[in-house]
Amino acid sequence: MKRPKLRKASKRMSCAKRYKIQKKVREHNRKLKKDAKKKGLKKPSKKDPGVPNSAPFKEEVLREAEQRRLQIEEEKERRKQASKLERAQKRKKEKEAASKQAEPKAKKARQEEKRPDKTSKQFLCSQVNRVIDAADVVIEVLDARDPLGCRCPQLEEAVLQRAGNKKLLLVLTKIDLVPKANVELWIQRLQQEFPVVAFKASLPVSRKTANKKRRLGASNEILDQSRGAACFGNTVLTELLTSYAASKPEGSTLRVGIVGFPNVGKSSLINCLKESPVCIAGVERGITKTMQEVHVLSNVNLLDSPGILACPSNAAASLALRSLQVEEGEEKVQEAVRTLLKQCDKSQVMLQYYVANYRNAVEFLTLFAQKRGFLQKGGVPNLAQAASVFLDDWTGPKLSYHCKPLNSSLPIYMSDAVVTEMWNGLDRNQLNVGNENTMSSVKFPNHASSISFTSKGPTAGLLVVSDIPKEEQRPTEKEEQNNDIKTKESAETNTDEPEEVAPQEKTKHVHFKSVPIDISLSTGATDDAYDFNTDFV
Repeated sequence: MKRPKLRKASKRMSCAKRYKIQKKVREHNRKLKKDAKKKGLKKPSKKDPGVPNSAPFKEEVLREAEQRRLQIEEEKERRKQASKLERAQKRKKEKEAASKQAEPKAKKARQEEKRPDKTSKQFLCSQVNRVIDAADVVIEVLDARDPLGCRCPQLEEAVLQRAGNKKLLLVLTKIDLVPKANVELWIQRLQQEFPVVAFKASLPVSRKTANKKRRLGASNEILDQSRGAACFGNTVLTELLTSYAASKPEGSTLRVGIVGFPNVGKSSLINCLKESPVCIAGVERGITKTMQEVHVLSNVNLLDSPGILACPSNAAASLALRSLQVEEGEEKVQEAVRTLLKQCDKSQVMLQYYVANYRNAVEFLTLFAQKRGFLQKGGVPNLAQAASVFLDDWTGPKLSYHCKPLNSSLPIYMSDAVVTEMWNGLDRNQLNVGNENTMSSVKFPNHASSISFTSKGPTAGLLVVSDIPKEEQRPTEKEEQNNDIKTKESAETNTDEPEEVAPQEKTKHVHFKSVPIDISLSTGATDDAYDFNTDFV
């Protein structure tokens, strides 16, 4: 049985067949036109015969026809103008509606343009100056591993020159990473100028728990002290601030500014005094961007500030530890590592990081990456990650290193009258007893487990960005080595000095005098070229 059709047959056909049909139709139409032309069957065009001459009132009829034509043209022009005006009004309304919708976005964009860039140097310097102006007492936080390098002469001079008889106080943080004898020597050295408080902060709180208002209390005191969660020195500092607040008029609040270079422990100090993670603290440099006021006691408020910007003219070692340029990528991290390694004893670094003997920074980072497991695809050591971790150890609360205090005179901006003014109203003996109690509670490392570091002296800071000299540049590494060699030579002899030659004088023969060579500076220690002929196991 034949299956019935459910639908009509399709009219689809091939292109060749369709084109053939169209061609036949054109030929047929052409043939019809040709036959009609031969027979004279062409259709006459319709033409207006007009008004015959014999018609009565012909002129009136033509006049009325002309008037009707003019009226039709006027009506057509009027409609054209009306439609044109309507389209213009419609476009105007659409533009007004679009402008109303875009106005909030434009207003928001203008507000964002007016909003200052929190990462700019001008904004950071303005925030530091804002803290100094608003504070009655300024606390300069110093890393106990290099207190002299953490001091900023520009900051101290600005505080002493501000109106209002502002007090300046020094706080030594991270004392648990420095040998006890070294901390005591630094306290004696710094107390010749300003009051000094020894302080050991608790472990930093992560960003995830920074918003939780939990107390940093310890459930097991012995266990928390062994883990570094306990805080020491906060009692002495609180009593000192309370004595400052007692000297102010009744009902007024003492505002204490916390200033210093990045990663010295400013935010951790505030968290310990508040006993709550109110400020975000971490190993990353430049976390704090703006001034933040924290209420600690009934009559004491603390002002957190961004880190002081280091002047580019400082030594390379100072910039490697305290400059934000390393964190922002402007300075090479591996270059900073090489600079730090040259300021340390190689044997102590080998014992601290459990690496074999190395000849340069690249070889050290290779060994360090293999030791920590910082490997890329194919087992290639990740030197960038190793250098970043190495810098975090030096700036964070992990690595133990120390600097020896040097006997030096008072700075230019200091005098005996200023020292007396800073100690006015304070009991030196009571402060020393408090520092001794703090140090008796802290477990210090011994000299064998601490790296001896050569400090480059106070670090010049920037309080105003316009103070950066355009022509002043940071001394290169060769210039620093030449300066070190010259200082050693001047200590040995002063007779071997080169003869000066006038700039316009032309000499045919140049005589060089012998220069004593320091044997301790060998090519293996100074040359940073990597030897690829060495195989590492």
